[in-house]
Amino acid sequence: MAKKKSSHLELVLIQLISDVLEKNNKEALNYKQVSAKLNITDPEARETILEVLKEQSRKGVFLEPEKGKFRLKDLKTFVIGKVDMTADGSAFVVPEDEFEKDIFVSARKLHNALNGDTVKVYIYAKKSGRKNEGEVVEIITRAKTDFIGVIRISDRFAFVNIDDRKMLHDIFVPLSDLNGAKNGQKVQVSITDWPEGAKNPIGKITTILGEQGENNTEMNAILAQFGFPLVFPPEVEKEANAIPEEITAADLKGRKDFRETITFTIDPADAKDFDDAISFKALPNGNYEVGVHIADVSHYVKPNSHLDKEAYSRATSVYLVDRVIPMLPERLSNGVCSLRPNEDKLCFAAVFEIDEKANIITEWFGRTVIHSNRRFSYEEAQEVIETKEGDYADEILKLNELAYILRDRKFKNGAISFESTEVKFKLDETGKPIGVYVKERKDAHKLIEDFMLLANKKVAEFIAKKGKGKQKYTFVYRSHDSPNLENLGNFALFAARFGYKINMKSDKEIAKSLNYLMEDVEGKKEQNVLTQLAIRSMAKAVYTTKKTSHYGLAFDHYTHFTSPIRRYPDVMVHRLLAAYLNNEKSANEEEYEIAASHSSTMEKRAADAERASIKYKQAEYLEENIGNTFLGIISGVTEWGMYVEIIENKCEGMIRLRDISDDFYVLDEKNYCIVGQRKKKKYQLGDEVKVKVKKVDLAKRQIDFILVQD
Repeated sequence: MAKKKSSHLELVLIQLISDVLEKNNKEALNYKQVSAKLNITDPEARETILEVLKEQSRKGVFLEPEKGKFRLKDLKTFVIGKVDMTADGSAFVVPEDEFEKDIFVSARKLHNALNGDTVKVYIYAKKSGRKNEGEVVEIITRAKTDFIGVIRISDRFAFVNIDDRKMLHDIFVPLSDLNGAKNGQKVQVSITDWPEGAKNPIGKITTILGEQGENNTEMNAILAQFGFPLVFPPEVEKEANAIPEEITAADLKGRKDFRETITFTIDPADAKDFDDAISFKALPNGNYEVGVHIADVSHYVKPNSHLDKEAYSRATSVYLVDRVIPMLPERLSNGVCSLRPNEDKLCFAAVFEIDEKANIITEWFGRTVIHSNRRFSYEEAQEVIETKEGDYADEILKLNELAYILRDRKFKNGAISFESTEVKFKLDETGKPIGVYVKERKDAHKLIEDFMLLANKKVAEFIAKKGKGKQKYTFVYRSHDSPNLENLGNFALFAARFGYKINMKSDKEIAKSLNYLMEDVEGKKEQNVLTQLAIRSMAKAVYTTKKTSHYGLAFDHYTHFTSPIRRYPDVMVHRLLAAYLNNEKSANEEEYEIAASHSSTMEKRAADAERASIKYKQAEYLEENIGNTFLGIISGVTEWGMYVEIIENKCEGMIRLRDISDDFYVLDEKNYCIVGQRKKKKYQLGDEVKVKVKKVDLAKRQIDFILVQD
């Protein structure tokens, strides 16, 4: 039994024995007791267990405290973690314990584990200077079993070629499980089996998405790929349709009436879900009453209803290039809850008395009823700000004045201003991109943002200060950690190449110098590269029940209160705030932490889906430009190529190192560049280069460039 390398079956047996010994770690067990606990009676199998126990004791995995009895010694022989697949089919398993190092697993030792799966890995004895290496012995949970791809049908069988670059196996589909799919269509396939030793999993077609290359098919494929449903279940639609639009006397009970106060919404021109409105009133004492009124979704969506369960599952609306996939059915998102003009609407509000210097004199939180006087698009509100005339000009101009003071104060306190460029597409009636432009953020956008930030901040502060220590109230906060200093240091070195200095003496100095950089870089060719790198050097914001600060905004406490139509955490915040205003006891923290974590996961997934839709449209746009030459900026470097963002249209593609013929280039990771080995020519992140569009792969959303050298 003693071999240089353990077989996979032996590793599985070692794991099973380890599990038994771990559960009985206080007492030593002999091989018969281990066999009995594993329910093994066959004498030969028992002998094998004895041999494994002795062999692994010699290796130091098990301990033999008394002759013939064994205990588990090294708990770290097996590690649980997530699979992160590489392009060549091997993978790294990222341990759940953040202090453990990643474990390299070769392709043949993954044993059918796929990207994102949670697995148990056996770690081999480490040879000096070598990285941790291991072998998957158990797939604990599959990250996903449904995949998107194109079906290829032959006379006797079919395969689905998967779109996901990290899924390296085609899925075999018996002809009896095609579910009506035709050759070349884009489909959703679900893995049903993966026999031991088989190269490919077996699956069945669950959804036919349509003809490959059609806009609707491709957008639905992106949604399905990231796990967002394409339709609402019938019971959810039925529940939504049963909600009346009319407001009754019972609905108004306990609400402050703002229907006589000037109120308006400011949103994108094509928006249909208006979830925030601002009311404004000049007070006799010279101060102003500003109300931030938010659609009262929690009044209509009751806990544990079909609507609530579906909203929780989705956790967010998804914004693709050409469509919005709402968290709530249209009946609610665009109808009952939407704060449309000239209609009475139920809201949850944060109302402030503010003086001329934007100081908060008093605050009030509670349920309201409003009647929006006007629906402004951002462009219309901006015109009022610029011309100083038009509907509600006095109110908008005063709000803009106060917003400027709030913004200035926020930055003085250490908030960071990240103004990254947002790419938008002009689409024809079929959804094909015919133009690309960069969306501009002006005062009207910032005005709304500043008052929403104020409401979010003040709601969080109100609850955070309500109870302390063991008396604290469970709440859902939006948390943003300080940046990792090593990541930030690398970014500072890179920014210095462009003449920008980052002072890293304190959090406040970091924020101040980042703001100077963001101001300085605006409109310059390197703006997007530097902004994206700066954002990547920061921690990611998450939802949590822990009372932590928001580094990017320089707020001690922050939450999301202002968008319950499109974010589930805001619905939770409304429910908790309502309960605590009614002096109810604190909610179950564990339950809300699970919900907060789920919301963070779904938020990231929605952002990935949005990016995928942008990548697809960029590829589709450049498909018409194959052979054309553009000026670009190097936006990323890897060991196999460099990414280039075209300055004119912000489309990003890759120049593969093998396609640069004048030298052999390798990655210098530390200095963000690739270097020619003979001539030592460097291509640095942020350098301007000329590129020609070589190839576009719409299915993979990939654009290949060729470097045009002088």
